[in-house]
Formats: sequence, C-alpha cells, structure tokens
Amino acid sequence: MDIYVGNLAYSTKDDALQQLFAEYGTVASARVCVDRISGRSKGFGFVEMPNAEEAKAAIEAINGREVDGRALRVNESQPKPR
Repeated sequence: MDIYVGNLAYSTKDDALQQLFAEYGTVASARVCVDRISGRSKGFGFVEMPNAEEAKAAIEAINGREVDGRALRVNESQPKPR
C-alpha cells in the first residue's frame, strides 16, 4: 500500500520517515519529496508498505501524531488525476 504523509517538518529526511513507519511493520520504501531547484523538502512524502494490514495500522496510529512540532496527515495515497 502506498501511503501519503503530509505536513512534515522541512528537516525530515527519508530515513526518519522510514523509522517512524517501521514501528508498525515492513517498509519497502520511504521518500520525502523535494523541490528540484532548491533541494528543499516540500513538506510531504510517501511510504510504501507491502502488507495492507500493517499499513492500515500505521495510518491509524500516526495520523494526527505530532512529530517535530507538526501534526502529521497520513492516509492511503490516491492516484494523481490525469
């Protein structure tokens, strides 16, 4: 399952995002989206967890949790409209 994580602190890195979700199961990948020009975080990212049950547990546990002074918004990623 692909998970959207919003309202991240601009200092959050990929490995910190992976560690946050690893508490709830296997994490296939975790990436914070960055601006191509400035290299600065855009404040959101995506986590991929292969087990749907673990992913749902992580979403429920982490959504609204305060990390680095910011309440995270976490939900199942929706495909980008074309």
